[in-house]
Amino acid sequence: MAERTLVQLFEDSIAAYGDNILMWEKKGEAYEGTTYRKIQESVYKFAAGLLTLGIQKGDRIALIAEGRNEWVISELGILYAGAINVPMSVKINESSDLKFRLSHSGCRMVVVSDRQLPKILTIQNDLPDLEKIIVLDTVEEKNHQIVLLNEIYQMGEDFLQRQSQAFFERWGDVKENDAANICYTSGTTADPKGIILTHRNYTANVEQASSLLPIPEWYTSLLILPWDHSFAHTAGIYTLMKNGASMSSVQVGKTPMETLKNIPVNIKETGPVFLLSVPSLAQNFRKNIEKGIRQKGPKVEKLFEKALKLAYKYNGIGWDRGKGLKIFLKPMYALYDKILFSKIRGGFGGRLEFFIGGGALLDIELQRFFYAIGMPMYQGYGLTEAAPIISANVPAKHKLGSSGSIVANLDVKICDDQGNSLPVGEKGEIVVRGENVMAGYWKNEKATNETLRDGWLYTGDLGYLDRDGFLYVLGRQKSLLISNDGEKYSPEGIEEALMSHSNYIDQVMLYNNQSAYTVALLVLNQAAVAGELKDKGYRFDTEEGQDTVLKLIESEIDEFRQGKYVDMFPSKWLPASFAVLGEGFTEQNGFLNSTLKMVRGKITEFYQARIDYMYTPEGKDIYNHQNRTILSRFKQ
Repeated sequence: MAERTLVQLFEDSIAAYGDNILMWEKKGEAYEGTTYRKIQESVYKFAAGLLTLGIQKGDRIALIAEGRNEWVISELGILYAGAINVPMSVKINESSDLKFRLSHSGCRMVVVSDRQLPKILTIQNDLPDLEKIIVLDTVEEKNHQIVLLNEIYQMGEDFLQRQSQAFFERWGDVKENDAANICYTSGTTADPKGIILTHRNYTANVEQASSLLPIPEWYTSLLILPWDHSFAHTAGIYTLMKNGASMSSVQVGKTPMETLKNIPVNIKETGPVFLLSVPSLAQNFRKNIEKGIRQKGPKVEKLFEKALKLAYKYNGIGWDRGKGLKIFLKPMYALYDKILFSKIRGGFGGRLEFFIGGGALLDIELQRFFYAIGMPMYQGYGLTEAAPIISANVPAKHKLGSSGSIVANLDVKICDDQGNSLPVGEKGEIVVRGENVMAGYWKNEKATNETLRDGWLYTGDLGYLDRDGFLYVLGRQKSLLISNDGEKYSPEGIEEALMSHSNYIDQVMLYNNQSAYTVALLVLNQAAVAGELKDKGYRFDTEEGQDTVLKLIESEIDEFRQGKYVDMFPSKWLPASFAVLGEGFTEQNGFLNSTLKMVRGKITEFYQARIDYMYTPEGKDIYNHQNRTILSRFKQ
């Protein structure tokens, strides 16, 4: 039997779908497609070029570039050469973070776009193992270490003409248990862990993903998540590739912000059938949709709210959509869909059938919203150590609020603190075993032994399985809120709900470490709050204005105690007090990691004094001087 490698996966796809378009890319005015076979030609030249430079089997090569054709060509070229790709986020800007990853993995070379090149040039003199910097674009300044992509291709062509047998022997020698990637955790410390994923980890997970969600070859997706992100990497690139489908890259702008602004335009241009998303993107999509509705006037806004309400009833939790008495709502739902929801879908290219959400917990209200407008956002669950897909909701089988059914050929159990299996419905740590589970952590035996035990991966995530086999993920064990009576609760669902339901709260982190009540650190949407103040004739630098803002935020939270969202969460875990922050959580200040998840330990450490203050009688009062001082500095 042929080795089940990513290299063989690509070769099999070329044999079956060689003339299909694999990659769509926009460099000028319009997207242009490149076939599987054309990509293969570039991959062969790239890999052979690496062999010319002396790359040996098992060598490590880093890849730091924006999503584009050459990203896939580079990774496959590295794998065909028998080497290991070390993909890194373009969002890593700290020299020490890059230097650690390159040094720890022992990379002999690094492949970069012109935009990422300056980061490497800054640290290259302190990386004795780094021999060459392969640049995917034309650059004016070169040194003896820099090799341009067209030079690599030329070397590769020469090698293939002279030593084609050696090239085919090299990639033919790649085994399924060989490492394909070392993926570094986004990390909350100076030494993130390098996750070793083998060829078989990936091909197994692609098979598992395809078992849940069959992908016809006419499917296409715009990959809006970073391509080094394990979710986009497996569920996007390789799952599409295996099935003869196509992928598009986001048009790279002059700045990261310009690239973000290109996403909605590119969605319309490429007409994806599905999109991979994370909660932060889902929230932005919803806010833009609601903004568009508001701009059409109060009559349309009221009609939209009425349509949503009916759609929520008709859809239920997906599992029971249109069943029982709900069937009588179908004609009205169809009418709303025709006059309202279909127009919204048109803004997403007209072909979008669904989203698959991953990366963090997705608020059930967000799930209901997208389901109502006919673009369901099916929640999935996974982690990089599992390559990453563990479960997912899909069109054929879904329950809103859950993280879906377990993929095929994966054992899952829920364990208590002592590692004992728990019965259906009981909460505990999610533990998995299968061919998609990592080989271990690079040069970190201690962490490997803590996470992998007897072939089982201990995820560190809290959850439970229901009687229908759906997995419910409650959050990270390390982020749990713990009350003074020892009860534990995951904050992530509450945080997502607060951000989703409030136009005034942009970010929130809940905190309770064995205290009598829970508190919150809040980042406000200053523009939205300023608009509210202006309507009322107040200013941030007045006591009346500050009182108005604080009362407004308090009322938003109270909606979950006694308003329209009552009983969504136990009251004891809703914040009894909150601290308004003057700065948001960003990747630049280290409060978000590269997958846009909060680095709770770092946030807690930085704001410890403000947290402690909220547990004093003065600080528990939200109208305290600290909140007033921060608000007084907001711009009107």
